[in-house]
Amino acid sequence: MASAVPVVVPRMKLGSQGLEVSAQGLGCMGMSCAYGERRPEPEMIALLHHAVAAGVTFLDTSDVYGPHTNEILVGKGLQGGVREKVELATKFGSALTDGQWEVRGDPPFVRAACEGSLARLGIDCIDLYYQHRIDNNVPVEITMGELKKLVEEGKVKYVGLSEASASTIRRAHAVHPITAIQLEWSLWSRDVEEDIIPTCRELGIGIVAYSPLGRGFLSSGSKLVDTLREDDFRKILPRFQPENMVKNAAIFEHVSEMAARKGCTPSQLALSWVHHQGNDVCPIPGTTKIENFNDNVRALSLRITPEEMAELESYAAMESIHGDRYASSIYTWKDSETPPLSSWKATT
Repeated sequence: MASAVPVVVPRMKLGSQGLEVSAQGLGCMGMSCAYGERRPEPEMIALLHHAVAAGVTFLDTSDVYGPHTNEILVGKGLQGGVREKVELATKFGSALTDGQWEVRGDPPFVRAACEGSLARLGIDCIDLYYQHRIDNNVPVEITMGELKKLVEEGKVKYVGLSEASASTIRRAHAVHPITAIQLEWSLWSRDVEEDIIPTCRELGIGIVAYSPLGRGFLSSGSKLVDTLREDDFRKILPRFQPENMVKNAAIFEHVSEMAARKGCTPSQLALSWVHHQGNDVCPIPGTTKIENFNDNVRALSLRITPEEMAELESYAAMESIHGDRYASSIYTWKDSETPPLSSWKATT
C-alpha cells in the first residue's frame, strides 16, 4: 500500500481571476447529509481542522446541504483563527417551497441566499460563490448581474457555476468573469470532456471536480451498495441500482488490479487520474473519516504514466458506464439552458 509519509499539498491558481487554492479540496456535504448517518459534530470539526493543518484549505459547502446544517458546521470549524487560513466555497440556487424543492436564480433570491450563507458561516465575505443549479426560468445574465453586484459590495470575491452547460457558461462569463466551474468528473463520469472542459479552458476558467471517487464506487466497488443505509442519497441514483452495479463492477475490478500493481489503493489511483487531467483541475473528494482523508491526500504523490492513463480510460469509456448520474428529477448541466435575455426584458 501507499506510503504513510506526509504529503506536501501544493497550491494552484484556480481560474484566471486570481484565486489560489490547495491543489486538492475537501467536499463537506457528507459531514451533514446525503450519505446516511450523521457523524458527531466534534468529530467533523476535528476533521476540518486536520485538513487545514495538512494543507487542504479549499473547503466546499452549500446552503442546500442539510439544508443549512453543513454551512453551520463549517462555520463552527472556521472559528478560532481558521477562517484566515482557508478558501471557502459555498453555493445557492435551491429553495424549499411548500415542501417542494425549486431552482431559483432571480435577483432577490440570490441576494437573500448570500446573506443567509454569510450569517450561517459567520463570515463577511465568501471566497467563491457558485450558482449550484441553473434556473431555467431566469436568463443567466440576470442572475450574474446580481452576483456582480455582490462582488462589488465585497460580499463575494469570486463567482462560479455548478452543473452548467457550455452555452450557459459562455453567457454568464460575458457578464462577469467566471472563476470556476464545478462539475462531476471521475473515471465513471466523463461526459463533460466533450464540450464543457474545452469551453472552460478556452475561457480560462478553473475546473473543480466533485465526486472524483464516484460517490465511493471507485473506493469500494459494487459491494458499496450492500452497506448503504435506507436514507442514503445514493439509493435513488440510477448508477447505484443493482442491475447497473453488476455491469459497472468490471470498471472497479480493473482499477483495483492496476492499483495493486502500483502499490496504492483504488481510490488513490482514481483520484490521481483526476489530478493528471491538468493543472487547472482541483478535485474535492469528501469524507467523514480522517484515515480516508489521509488516503486521499496521498494521491497527490502518485504518478501515472501516459500509457497507464490510456489503460485506465480504456476501462472507463463513456459508453461502458451503465446508468445516469442522477434521477430525472434533479437538474444537471444537460438541462441548464435559460431563456434569452431579450425575453426577460420583454416580460419585466
